[in-house]
Order: sequence, then structure tokens, then C-alpha cells
Amino acid sequence: MTTFAEKPDYSLYSNAFGYLRQPLDFKPLASNADVVVIGLPFDMATTGRSGGRMGPDAIRRASVNLAWEDTRWPWHFKLSDSISIVDAGDLVFDCGDQADFTGRLEAFATKVVESDKALLSFGGDHFVTLPLLRAHHKKYGKMALLHFDAHTDTYSQGSKYDHGTMFYHAPKEGLIDVEHSIQIGIRTEYEQQGHGFDVVDAATANEMTADAIIERIKQRVGDLPLYVTFDIDCLDPAFAPGTGTPVCGGLTSDKAMKIIRGLQGMNIVGMDVVEVAPSYDHADITALAGATLGLEMLHSWAVGKKLAPAKD
Repeated sequence: MTTFAEKPDYSLYSNAFGYLRQPLDFKPLASNADVVVIGLPFDMATTGRSGGRMGPDAIRRASVNLAWEDTRWPWHFKLSDSISIVDAGDLVFDCGDQADFTGRLEAFATKVVESDKALLSFGGDHFVTLPLLRAHHKKYGKMALLHFDAHTDTYSQGSKYDHGTMFYHAPKEGLIDVEHSIQIGIRTEYEQQGHGFDVVDAATANEMTADAIIERIKQRVGDLPLYVTFDIDCLDPAFAPGTGTPVCGGLTSDKAMKIIRGLQGMNIVGMDVVEVAPSYDHADITALAGATLGLEMLHSWAVGKKLAPAKD
């Protein structure tokens, strides 16, 4: 007799699971996976409401809602037939030690990237992107940055570990080329002079079509290696209330997904989704948005690496 536990399609909420119900594998470098997923339960660089350390777990739990669909609409291919994904669990670091976290993340990400695997990271607060960029730079050199956010995170004031200063430090460290980088959804104050990034503020983005935004991104980035970072507060709080610094007037989840889908064919080398803080969202709306954006990134990455057919 076949037991209920032997029918995974009918027991989506049973047993331990990773992102998209992939088995956890704490030795990802020994696997044949194309993409490694890592959770980053870190929010010690947060300036607003804390809670982002719970984001990776919430995103994994929300992702069960996405795991049943073999061929995700509107893509024309089954992701698991094109790429292999392994979930490496969460990064382990000394509790309360920001420097230890930073060093361990850079070291782990460096090993993943140098093994010719891609990395999809779930934060955690947005500071995590800085050590991730440092690791990717070692392999790819100076990259273009596609940054979705309500804030530019280019502020020069703040501590060494601050989730609002990463993209002030990254250009100074030579990690990214601001002349080929672009920020989408900005709707808070930032320094206009000397900023360097192309900015599509939220009011403008909400008036533009997704196709027009995609074209602007492609014109800006060109053929440079592209790192994609998505702060969930780029979305309006109606679509992502569970975050530390919500700002009204953001993008819809629909427009954000359309933009991510439009990145297919670009040279995406790294991806992250950050700032999901589930304690501020009783219905898991934000975690579901984060899990879904990660899945759209994986589809676009697969097409860009010619591992899957392009979407019409």
C-alpha cells in the first residue's frame, strides 16, 4: 500500500524542506547543482524595525505555494528540467558578531561562485549584499547593479555595518560600475549630485510600462555581468507590509515580476531578495512575494545561461 508520506504532491506542508521543497544539503559544493540557495538570518545592520533575520525561514515556508506548479505560468519550461537547485540552509555565524557574519558570508559565497555555481540569497537585512558583491567581484570583476528598493542605500553617514550604506561603499571598493547600474522604485531622499546611478523613482516607474523599464535597464547595463538585488520594500506596503522600513507609493508585485521576467537573456551572475520581516505581516504576503521574485529570477537566469527556452 502506498502511504500518504510517499505522495509529496499531496503533502506540501509535511516534513522539513528547503526553498521550493528542495532537500537541504549542507555540502552544496559537492553537489551537481547549478544554483545554490542560501539563507542569511542577519539583521544587525538594520536602522529601522528589526526582524529580517526571520526572512529566510518565512520565504521557504511560503515557497511551498509555488512548488506544485511544474511549468510556471507564463514561462514555457519546467525549471527542474533545465536547472538543478540545492538549498544549503542558513549561514552559520557567531551570534551578535557582525564582522564574523561578513567574513563568513564572503568566504562561503566566494567558494560557491568559484565552483561555477550561481547563488540565490535570501536575507536578512540589505547589508548582506555588500559581502556578496565582494565575493562575486573576485570572479566577474566590476559588475552592473540592478537595485530594486525604496531607498538608494548610498548614504555616507552610518556605521561600518549599516543597511543604508552598501552602495556608497561598493563603488568605492570597485565592485560595481555605477555608470552601468540602475535603481528602481526609489521614493526617499537621496543625494542627487555625485550619486552616479540611474534612478527610476517609484512615481516614474508607476507611470511607465514594465517593457519601458526593461528597455531602460538593458540600455544602462549593456552586456556587463549583472548582479540583481531586490529589497522587498521596493513593493508598496499593500503588497509587502512585512519589512523594516515600509514606504507608501511603491511598485505592485505584478509590475516587479514583469520586470524580472524581462531580464531573460541578460548576463545575470548573482541574485538576492532581502528585508523580508515576517513578524509585521500576519498573512505571509511579503514572504510569498519574496519567494515568488526569487523564482522569477531563477527562470530568467536559466534563460540567460541558455539552459532554458526564452519566453515569448
